[in-house]
Amino acid sequence: MLDAADDLLVERGFSGVTMEGIAVRAGVAKQTIYRWWKSKVDILLDTLVDDAEQPLAWRPGSSPAAPEEELTDQLGRVAAFLQEPAGQVLLSLIGHAQLDPETAAKLRDGFLREQRERDLAGLGALLARHTGRPVDERLTGRLLDAALGPIFHQALVLGRPADPATLATTARLVLDAAGREPVPGAGRSSDAE
Repeated sequence: MLDAADDLLVERGFSGVTMEGIAVRAGVAKQTIYRWWKSKVDILLDTLVDDAEQPLAWRPGSSPAAPEEELTDQLGRVAAFLQEPAGQVLLSLIGHAQLDPETAAKLRDGFLREQRERDLAGLGALLARHTGRPVDERLTGRLLDAALGPIFHQALVLGRPADPATLATTARLVLDAAGREPVPGAGRSSDAE
């Protein structure tokens, strides 16, 4: 049933996905679909959760890559994912969420929150290796936004994948910003504490 929803979305777009169409494609009764999901948004969210975790997973230390190469590779996996059917599900749900507050809440409170937690952990570990010290979680969040922003901008606004040069430049800028952040407590005398 999840594959049927994916296939229909890729073939027909978000508006072309219906519960009846999913049932027909999956070869099940419509009641079977409704027994598990209340709406096409719910089934697409489940599809996304199933399909996204592995492709978007951080792979720290999977090679002796320098932090810049490792971050560029991760950003490349995100950009590639958005071109796959599961990524198209995510982009469609983001688009629909702009018009439907209930979809926005489900997307933010579920998949996006969980993915952000994984991304913060992955980027935080990479930044700590890069700088030789823990990086403040708020800074990590800002740098995560800076890293992912160009990828989603190109996919959602420009309708194209982020190119390798954009990914490499973004990774370099994020790492440079992390390296320039002052070390907490540095530069203060012990009297100031």
